[in-house]
Amino acid sequence: MDWIYVDNASGKLRFKWGSKNIHKMAQDIISDCLNQIMNARRAGKTQLEVRRISKFLIEILKIAKEKGYLNFKMKEKSIEIEILDLIECKTIKPRFNVQNAELEKYMRRFLPARGFGVLIVSTSKGLMTQDMAIEKNVGGNLIAYFY
Repeated sequence: MDWIYVDNASGKLRFKWGSKNIHKMAQDIISDCLNQIMNARRAGKTQLEVRRISKFLIEILKIAKEKGYLNFKMKEKSIEIEILDLIECKTIKPRFNVQNAELEKYMRRFLPARGFGVLIVSTSKGLMTQDMAIEKNVGGNLIAYFY
């Protein structure tokens, strides 16, 4: 439990933390997970466990698994991720709203080479890669990229 009090000597607000189990809230679960994956990869680790999960994150990880970048296993309250053939993964902020014709421009911006890597797009028909979005002729919001 946290609480605030006024220090009588200085008149300033002070914060006291009453419990030892303090969990900081993150702003974005997807960004946090992808940053944890990249930090583990840079540290030379091949496995990590992510405790903050969402259905949206699981769908993104399914696409990465399908493309061979990651493998993951669901546990009771966490996800165990194995890093396979991954060079980089990041979220795209701000989440640009793109039309189908503009996807090529963003592929050049975020991916290192043509045919190398994958952009994840959130469309009205669900999450999909940029190739599937071009094939189905839909646009949407750019979420993340893997290569």
